[in-house]
Amino acid sequence: MSDFQYFMIPGPTQLPPDVLGALSAPMVNHRGPEFKEIMDKIHSNLQTIYKTKNDIITLTCSGSGALEASIVNFLNKGDKALVISIGNFGQRYFTICQKYGIDAELIDFAWGEALDPEIVLAKLAADTKHEIKAVIMQHNETSTGVYNNIKAIAEGKKDHPALTIVDAVSSLGACPLETDAWGLDIVVSASQKALMAPPGLAFISVSERAWKIAESCTNNRFYFDLLNAREFKKIGQTPFTPSVTVAYGVLAATERIVKQGIDNYVAEHFLRRDVVRAGIRGLGLQLLADDDCASPAVTTILLPEGIKPEDIREPMRTKFNIIIAGGMGKYKDTTIRIGHIGFMNMGDILVTLACLEMVLKQNGYELELGCGVAAAQKLLMEKL
Repeated sequence: MSDFQYFMIPGPTQLPPDVLGALSAPMVNHRGPEFKEIMDKIHSNLQTIYKTKNDIITLTCSGSGALEASIVNFLNKGDKALVISIGNFGQRYFTICQKYGIDAELIDFAWGEALDPEIVLAKLAADTKHEIKAVIMQHNETSTGVYNNIKAIAEGKKDHPALTIVDAVSSLGACPLETDAWGLDIVVSASQKALMAPPGLAFISVSERAWKIAESCTNNRFYFDLLNAREFKKIGQTPFTPSVTVAYGVLAATERIVKQGIDNYVAEHFLRRDVVRAGIRGLGLQLLADDDCASPAVTTILLPEGIKPEDIREPMRTKFNIIIAGGMGKYKDTTIRIGHIGFMNMGDILVTLACLEMVLKQNGYELELGCGVAAAQKLLMEKL
């Protein structure tokens, strides 16, 4: 068995050769000029990828840590907020709000569907006293393979002063994102998904309007104090010891994305999505998300009756070294997920589809070998 694995999950992702090489660089002093130069370059690259002139703060934590930071720095105990959920990670944001005493109203859309902007905007329009301090939402929900039209919310709320807080952990680099043009106040991302680097760093873009609110926020925070982090950023440092090695990888990865062009990189993710979906349809399987909101990062697939996720995932791993994801939440026992995010190529997708065909057939599912691959190939030939 080869040690190499195909990571067909929505993160962490495979690492490009130049990123792997960067990770072996010698350690530098995180309080010295060399590290300042690295961080300055990373922040410049991220501003290009985020499409923003706003400050970007780096935290050494997972994406979930940055989600917590996006709440405790801008909302006080008792503040009203709308939390929009279409799946597992929307629920996580709601839980964070509850832990910190935020008066959060959960707008819970059906799993597998995108948010309805009209419902959200109607809530804001009815809030004539402007008691709602923030609208909190996912850009891309990896548990269901759906991405949201956050642009419609940010632009449609018009003069309502609520902050727009966006979880872009799995969308930055994979979905169109116009932080400044759409007027997004706080946007969270992490290193291990479309940014093609190892886990360990998270990033938050903060608008000038949001910084002013943070300066009067009294919620408890210590490690996740973004005002403190902003002061250290001015001298090219972080308040606490950062993951220097991961920063090497992020620098190499973001330089790769900037060189390719962020719009081209996003378009590549959408092509991968369409090829995967064509292949799954060729197999006769049902997709959870509709085409108009299907995630460019991950595809969620409903399994035939009688076949469980581990019936597929385990032989894919042990026989073919292909790692795919199981379902989450209410779809835990009925779906699998194929990630197509970050560093991969079309060959990886075709190999995955071919092996999935064999595993399905061995589980008693009736199909003609090659049907899924052929459907994917046909679409790919039309697009290339």
